Amino acid sequence: MKKIAYPFFALVALCLLSCGAKQENKSTVTQNQQQVTAKDILGNPDYLAISYGGYRQDSREQQPDVASLKEDMRIMHAMGIRMLRTYNVQFAHASNVLKAIDEIKQEDSSFEMYVMLGAWIDCKNAWTDQPVNHFEESEENTREIERAVDLANKYPDIVKVIAVGNEAMVKWATSYYVQPDVILKWVNHLQNLKHEGQLPESLWITSSDNFASWGGGSSEYHVDALNELIEAVDYLSVHTYPMHDTHYNPQFWGVLPSESNLSGIKKIEAAMERSLAYARLQYDSVVNYMKSLGVEKPVHIGETGWASRSNGFYGPKGSKATDEYKEALYYQALRDWTDSAGIACFYFEAFDEPWKDAQNPGGSENHFGLFTVEGKAKYALWDMVDEGVFEGLQRGGNPIVKTYEGSKENLLLEVQLPPGRKGIQVNH
Repeated sequence: MKKIAYPFFALVALCLLSCGAKQENKSTVTQNQQQVTAKDILGNPDYLAISYGGYRQDSREQQPDVASLKEDMRIMHAMGIRMLRTYNVQFAHASNVLKAIDEIKQEDSSFEMYVMLGAWIDCKNAWTDQPVNHFEESEENTREIERAVDLANKYPDIVKVIAVGNEAMVKWATSYYVQPDVILKWVNHLQNLKHEGQLPESLWITSSDNFASWGGGSSEYHVDALNELIEAVDYLSVHTYPMHDTHYNPQFWGVLPSESNLSGIKKIEAAMERSLAYARLQYDSVVNYMKSLGVEKPVHIGETGWASRSNGFYGPKGSKATDEYKEALYYQALRDWTDSAGIACFYFEAFDEPWKDAQNPGGSENHFGLFTVEGKAKYALWDMVDEGVFEGLQRGGNPIVKTYEGSKENLLLEVQLPPGRKGIQVNH
């Protein structure tokens, strides 16, 4: 009896020790992740960042469930993404993203994914049939900030940044923009909560806006409230979109006379190199304005991207800027520059989102993703597919495969040369 009992009890003890060791290890990993801060993440090439919306339908009324969000988390994690940017907390999406990450971490304590949590800010009467008032804010802003605070406190190991507003100060956002003093008010509020111990001290607070809104453009933005905001945030989150300016301000775009003898691919590469230089100039314009105020703090890219399709301003009848080939060139150039410069880049975006321009499926806003809605990897990620990075992963039941069935020849058939012009070269 004793001879039989001894190995049994020894086995039980071994199991208990093993389970205890696993639990201790899990606790240690979770504690370490809680200690990782935005300062550690932003600008660190080991923590690639991306903008993320998990909407797969043509309406946000159909919120993605946690299971589908977990699919996306694993796909992005496989490609090296460790920091996501979300845009609002008025819908279930952001809280479900946090829940999805938390659940995966419960299953695998080594899984790392952090979030820059966006709180949407509107002016009075935004998105209503009433005249908008850009000098007063929406009553909903208070509740939006409260929801963001609640989530940051519920998931301190995941939420590392709160961004107050998305392009909320730029004046072409005519449906909802506010004055800088509104953003300043809420940034100061969140900073005060940190000082009072009601938010984690290491949580970084910013606003994510167009380069012009940060002082890098017209002097109409150079107001006292903006200067105070630059002092108040922990870092500046800057947007730059050369793709949009291939239509609105195409000084850098097109095939120049000096390039007429180049091959078609070389002409495209030259145009895309100028596009990157243009983005860098906009980034530098913000840095220079900040420094002119005597301020020194990090400046990161909160948003930039390149659509793979357009039936409007940027497509075959417009600037001819959008296709998967040009998107891939821009993506790689951005990653190379920002990684080497120690700049975080929340590339826009991970997956196509058909709700963005639901009435026009061919609209560029629907096609900024590095993946299609079905989960096909666009040309920018073909090498990762070849390397087996996404092996065993799927989106909506679909394995991760290449677009165009992996035929570069077929892809290039849809690539068009930028128009010829006597443009001004943009040199960085």
